[in-house]
Amino acid sequence: MSESNAAVGPGQPPLVVKIGGARAVDPAGVIEDVAHIVAAGREVVVVHGGSTAVDDTLEAMGKEPEYVETPAGVSGRFTDAETMGVFSMVLPGKLNTELVTDLRAAGVDAIGLSGVDGGLLTGPCKSAVRIVEDGKRKIRRGDHAGTPEQVNGDLLTSLLADGYVPTVSPPMLADDGSAVNADADRVAAVLAAELDAELVLLTDVAGVYADPDDPETLIGEASTPAEFDTVETAATGFMSRKVHAAEEALTGGATGVVVSDAGLRKPLLGALDGHGTWIDPGAVIDSTADGTGGESA
Repeated sequence: MSESNAAVGPGQPPLVVKIGGARAVDPAGVIEDVAHIVAAGREVVVVHGGSTAVDDTLEAMGKEPEYVETPAGVSGRFTDAETMGVFSMVLPGKLNTELVTDLRAAGVDAIGLSGVDGGLLTGPCKSAVRIVEDGKRKIRRGDHAGTPEQVNGDLLTSLLADGYVPTVSPPMLADDGSAVNADADRVAAVLAAELDAELVLLTDVAGVYADPDDPETLIGEASTPAEFDTVETAATGFMSRKVHAAEEALTGGATGVVVSDAGLRKPLLGALDGHGTWIDPGAVIDSTADGTGGESA
């Protein structure tokens, strides 16, 4: 990653940062970094998930959260009608309000949005999804999840031009007019592509590991299709969703993607300064011909 990529002031492309929803991810350090970057004059969009909070709420209701795996090996939540109700309550309700409150307390002029607000994020919804269960391919019906494909860019750019920091969570607006779950990494990816932005995906590990069980095997950079193939092969489970999101962002026009550790003392500044796994646009030039972007789950 070049020296200029660590710059935070004006003249840099917009920055989209996705804060993971895992239990180990504390947004406090990210909030401090966002405040610093915005004060220096760079446009920032914050995206957040909330998987842990959704699971905790479901379990408190006596319902077991359900995760499935697609034939492409991508893990994700299966969102039935009851889970969708909890999802809408927890993400755009509780978590988004708390994050916007904390950002504003740090001096950031944050404004909370779900993908439904202003038609910010729209796309198709597949109620029937292909999954792999016990080694067999099956069709599951009743999924309330969609794939964000279109962005209301005018809304986003006008908010940024007015000095706001859009703070975005799922759900999104499906093409049938309903609100549906959307993967927050993919939300961040389509926003970054729309803005030709730099994308930072913060999670609970240091980046993509060549051996998923060995942090010493962190892959520092992928700048060629061959190097991206290595990253894609190494990414398993939920990390595979982040790598697919990185590919989607870069093929759509993002200037670069970093997958890095939200647990660093300065997690966002650290990611911009070379921590984590940096993926360059040149890494995905030849990697999309076979449509390996995965399926909504």
